[in-house]
Formats: sequence, structure tokens, C-alpha cells
Amino acid sequence: MDDFVRDKLSEWNLSKFIDTFKGQDIDEENFYCLDDKDIADLIPTVGPRSKFKKKLKSLKEQKTENPEVVDSSAQACASTSDKSNKGKRRSDLQGESSPWQSPIKKPRVTGSYIREEILLSDVKNIMNFVHQKIPQQDNKLNNFLRRKINDLETDKREVVGVFGRTGAGKSYLINTVIGEKNLLPSGSVNACTSVMIKVKANEQNSKYEADIEFITKEEWKDELWFSKNFLRESADRGRDEDEERDRKDIVEKLSVLYGEDGENKSPEELMDGKYFKEIPEFLLSKRKMLTDETAEELSKKLVMYTKSKSEDGEVNAKRWYWPLVKCVTIRVPNNNLLKHVTLVDLPGNGDRNKSRDKMWKKIVGSCSTVWIVTEIKRAASEPEAWEILKSACSFMGNAGQCRQIHFICSQSDESSHNPACPSTEPRAFILERNIKAKNEVRKEFRKLNEVTKYFSDGSFKVFTVSSYEFVQKTVLEPDETEIPELQEFLQDLNDCHSVTLNYVKGALGILSLIQGASRTDGADIKTAVCTDLEQKMKDALNKVENKMKETHQAFEGCLSEGVKESKISWDKNLTSVIMPKNKKGSSFHRTLKCIVQQDGAYRAKKGKLINLNMKLSSCLTQSIDDKFKKTFPNEGECGQFNGVLDLFSLNTETMRKNTKYKDVELQLTFLSTEEDKIKTKLNKIIRDRKKTIYSSLTTTIETSMQECYDVAKQIKGQGSLEKIRTTLTNHVRESKDVMFQTAKDVMLNQLRDLMREILEDLEEMQESIELTLKTDGVSIPDVENQLEMVKNHYEELKRSR
Repeated sequence: MDDFVRDKLSEWNLSKFIDTFKGQDIDEENFYCLDDKDIADLIPTVGPRSKFKKKLKSLKEQKTENPEVVDSSAQACASTSDKSNKGKRRSDLQGESSPWQSPIKKPRVTGSYIREEILLSDVKNIMNFVHQKIPQQDNKLNNFLRRKINDLETDKREVVGVFGRTGAGKSYLINTVIGEKNLLPSGSVNACTSVMIKVKANEQNSKYEADIEFITKEEWKDELWFSKNFLRESADRGRDEDEERDRKDIVEKLSVLYGEDGENKSPEELMDGKYFKEIPEFLLSKRKMLTDETAEELSKKLVMYTKSKSEDGEVNAKRWYWPLVKCVTIRVPNNNLLKHVTLVDLPGNGDRNKSRDKMWKKIVGSCSTVWIVTEIKRAASEPEAWEILKSACSFMGNAGQCRQIHFICSQSDESSHNPACPSTEPRAFILERNIKAKNEVRKEFRKLNEVTKYFSDGSFKVFTVSSYEFVQKTVLEPDETEIPELQEFLQDLNDCHSVTLNYVKGALGILSLIQGASRTDGADIKTAVCTDLEQKMKDALNKVENKMKETHQAFEGCLSEGVKESKISWDKNLTSVIMPKNKKGSSFHRTLKCIVQQDGAYRAKKGKLINLNMKLSSCLTQSIDDKFKKTFPNEGECGQFNGVLDLFSLNTETMRKNTKYKDVELQLTFLSTEEDKIKTKLNKIIRDRKKTIYSSLTTTIETSMQECYDVAKQIKGQGSLEKIRTTLTNHVRESKDVMFQTAKDVMLNQLRDLMREILEDLEEMQESIELTLKTDGVSIPDVENQLEMVKNHYEELKRSR
């Protein structure tokens, strides 16, 4: 409770309820969000309750009429409770001077949302109390209970990756959607974001924070050596378009960090500590933390770590440190859209720096949704946007967990500046143009066979958005900008309700176990039920194991065919990378050197990814692609690992409803929640491990090729191009009989390890059964009152779903 609530209750002569409000953690923010049910719970007596409701209504009306004195949280509640404000944007309610306070929220993010937070807080307090009351004796049941209470906390976090060409409006879109005008840098093409930026909620305090992670000193020294060699060698021969872009990129990196010294000094000299005085964290391999009260001020501090150039395109006298940055994590306070969601502003096709590229792959693989942002005027024909999607799709599909692709056509209001747009009807022209753009984009998507094999039509959605119109509202209504739809999508992705419900359900199960264990009656029925459940456990585990063995055998068959094809096609696949038809020897020399320097993978500044390891493993991955997608689906309701967890059930929920088992109803309640919890945990484990399993085919090939790459890196001088080609060809020819078989074996071994872990985790139910039905907790505290309270909270949450 804060002073505001205490003062209001005192002012309204309702001081006797101060302790009640304090006990429910009512502060100024959720004070404005109390609904009738909340008020009835807080003030059960009709007289004072009526008085409170009248006073609160009057206060809300007063605040709504004077928006300049209302904070954003109070306004959010007041605006959604007042029907006359329905459909209006926050800028309409707060005045044009501050339209960026916080994003529009769905109605349930007010009273019901605050109510759920109160219930969750209440249950957490109860479980903390119970945890302290469990006897300190070191026995199995007490230790088991303490562990289960600690395990109630789970971190649910969805990742949305945002891709797009420089200047497409990614940063401006993110700022608009989350309601932070000046958070991420946005502006001209010359002032682009150059590093990965994660945006998440700050739930620790009310400040804006940035956590800057640097690459290591060793990685930067390696990059300096590579850069210097590239510049020296590229100066000795003609350069193709990709090489010219890379040369300019390297020159820019060195100049922004070192000024004129970058061109003239050696890598050893450029590692001198004098160049890093402002960032001692880099030399100490530590992270740099920045904090501020406002997004705008934090953004100013971040500029030198995130942007490639100043707003006018000219490098300032001060140094820019973005070449050394691996990733920036920005934490935003008081933002419900980020509560369980992380937005990541990503480079289009990874990074040449190995650690940054590894992080890029990991983040892309963790995205449940990706946003591809491109300007509407060339949405369907923009090659870079589609190239981003094609290059990332394998990391998002079988090697990831992406369920949805949102293709976002930005700057839809630009259509009103089209000469063909009638000045009298710009809105109609924009909306018609939006429909046409969506249809064109969908047609283009269906042509991408390499993408559609991973993602169906149903997982692809097109948005036509205008961040400018959402804020200014000159032509379009807010809903027509489609920004509110993206906000609603993020709110649904948060799904705070399920997080709360799962915690409360788990707490209900634990309290049921404690209360059941404190009873000494019903010994016979406990023994009978225990025997019954142990047999069900054995049968269920056999079903799961047999199903997984079938899947393993199927993959073994697919991979055997993949190995055969790899041994046949290795020469063709290798030649397509090291001797491409459209590249002459002299112009390709530098590219091949980069490929071996980067251990088989090379990313031109804006060109396609060249990955020799992926090409060599392509027959293996293609052999399992369809089977893998069906076995470990990202989309739909089908369970992971061919739905093996659906085969595991002890049927405790049905038994609990049978009067025959009334004496062990509490124990069965716990076992039911425990089964759900284990399955939830295993689904997450399977989802994460399947990425590693699929990727192992390529990573094993890379490991097998490493010795060859190391030899090729040392080749220099006249005729080096042919010598590198010969070295690569001889190595693959000599190792093909072992290399592809090894990749197959590694993947199958990882699959077996996952199968073993699934069975071991499911077997944990055996311990739960024994401790629940074979142990009497005579010294365990009585939790009947706490159990009843949590049960009521659980029922309320289920009703509100």
C-alpha cells in the first residue's frame, strides 16, 4: 500500500479498512482498477461499500475530465471502465502532447488483470507461509514438499524476432507497439541499428535499464586480423559487389572505433587499452549497465553502442562502440505487453562474428513468432525481406520453434502521397491499397518452396501498418493502422492468465497433499490405490517407450538413405560452393578464403549466406525434414515427439471424482496436478532439445571439416585458390565414408538421450505416488484454511477464463 490509498481512505472516513487494503497490496495503480467484485471482497458491509463506490466513481470522473494530472496506469483503468471512451486511443484521453505513455490495452488488462495479480500474490504469500511451517526434520516427505513449493515458480517467456531491411521502420514499429516513443534508435538509413537488441520488461524497479554484452577480447583480435588481411588482399585484385560491400563495412567498423588509427596500425597496436578507456568492461570481460528515469535519456546513452552513424550520416569525433557489442538487453518498466514477451530487433541474416552469429541462431531458434518488416510500396517485390525469410526459415522451423510468421508492410500511410491518390478520399485509397498489398504478399509467399515446407499458409499473416497514423490520426482510425491488432497479439502471447492459473493449480495440489498426509485414516484404500497406480504407471511407461522406439527406428531408416545419398552427391554439393558457375576464379578467391577463415560459413554484408557445412549435410537434413516436422511440430495441437506424452496417464482426475476414492481425494488431487506439471516440463525440454538434435547433422559435419579448414587457412601465395579447392576436395573424398555416418550416429544418440530423459522424468511420478500414499505426515502442519482459500482462488480463475 502507498500513501495515496491510505490518504483516500482516511479522507473518506474509511480508515478502518486501511489494513484490509494493505493486506491485499492495493496501491494507487490498482486502486483505480477495482471492480465491484474486488470492492465487495475488500468491504463486505453494504453501508461503507456503497460510500466507497460512490467516492471512487467521482474520483475517476474527476481524473478523466483532467487527464493532465492522471498517471498512465490510472488513466488506463479509467478509460477502459468508462464506456464513453470505448474505442478511443490513449492520445485522445491524455491530450495530444503525450500520446506515447503506454500501449493500448485490452479490457481484461484492467480490473480482471489486477484481480489476477492480487490472487497470485495472495497464493504466493500462502505458499511462503506454508514453506516456513514445514518441519525442519530431514526426511523424504518434508524435503519433497519444500522442493515442490520451490518448483512452483516458472518463467514463461515468448520471443518475437523482428527482421527487416535498414530503413524499413523496425525500431519505430517496436517503439509504437509497446508505447515508448524514444526507446529504440530510429531515423534515416544512415542512422541504423547495428546490433541485436532485446526489449523486455523491468519487473525489479521503475527505471529504464540497458545491459550491454560485449564480444570477448580474443574474438575482437581475431576479427582485426581477419579485417586487416581482407583489406590487404582485396587491394591486390579486383573486387566483386559482395567484396566491395564487405570492404566498406570493415573500413567503417575500424574508423568509427579507431578513427584514422584504424587504417594505419596493426591488430596488436589496435588492442592497446587506450582505445577502450570509456569501456573498461570490455577489457575485463564484464557487462556494462546503463540506467535512466526515461526512455529518451537511456536511448541517448545507448547511441554509441547500437547505431552505426550519427543522424546526419557523418561520424562524430567521439568513438562508436557498436563493433564490440554482442547484444543489448533493454528493460522497460510498467509495460504489460512485455511481461512475458521479449521483442528482439535482429540483423537480417546473422553476423560474420562467430559468437554474434551463434547468438543470432539461438535467438532465431527461440522465436515463437517472427515479424518481417518491409515498406509497403515494395512489399511483395522487396528481395531483401524475402531473402531474410529464406535464410532464417531452417533455423525457425525444424531447428527452431516458430509457430507464426507476420509479414508487416510498414508506412501504409505513404499511399496517401501517391499521385494517384484522390485528395478527397485518401482513407479509401489507403485501405484499398492495403488489401492489394496483402494479396500480393500472400501470392509471393506461396512461391517459396523452401519456406512453405516448414510453414503452412495458416501460419503466415500479413499486416499493413502505419505507426505514424496510429500516433497522429490524420487519415486513418487507430484500428485501421493495425497497430492495436499487433498489441492484442502480444497481449495474448503473454497469456498471464495461464501463468497464474498454473501456479495456483500447482499450489492447490501441494496443499492437498499436505492436508491429506496429515490424516491417518484410510490406510487400506491408500494401499489399494497405490498398487493400482503403480501398475498404471508401468503400463503407461511401456506405451511411451514403445512409441519412442518406433520413432527412433523411423529416423534411423531415413538417415540411412540420407547417408547413401550424401556419399553419392558430395562432389556435386561441394563443387556448388567452392566452384560456383557464376563466379570467376579471381573474383571468387577472396570469398573462398573467407569461407575457410569462418570455418565453412561466410556472410557477405548484404549477400546470401554461403554455408559449406549446411550444403554437405543437406542430403541428411532433407532425408528427415518431413518426418521431423511431423514428429516435433511447431504448429497445431499435435503433441511433441509424436504425442508420446498423451499416452502417459494415471487417470487420477477420473478416480478423484469417484466417491469410492473419497478418502484419498486430496492425494489424487496432488497426483493429478503433478502429472500435468511433469508433462509441461517435458514439453519444454523436448521443444528445446529437438533444435539441437536437428542441428547436430550440420554441426557434426563442421566438426569433421575443422581440421581441413585449419589447413586451408594457412594456404597463401600464388595458386592458393586451387590449392584450397584441392585441400577441401581431398578431405571430403577421404572422409565421406566416415563423416556422414558419424553425423547420423550423433543425431540418433542425441535422440536416444532425449528418450531416456523423458522416461526418467516420468518415473519421478513413482516417488510422488509413494510419498503421497505410503507416508503419513504426523508432524506436518494443518493447512485446511489455506487449502480452502487457494481452492476458492483456483475456482475463480477458472470461471474468468
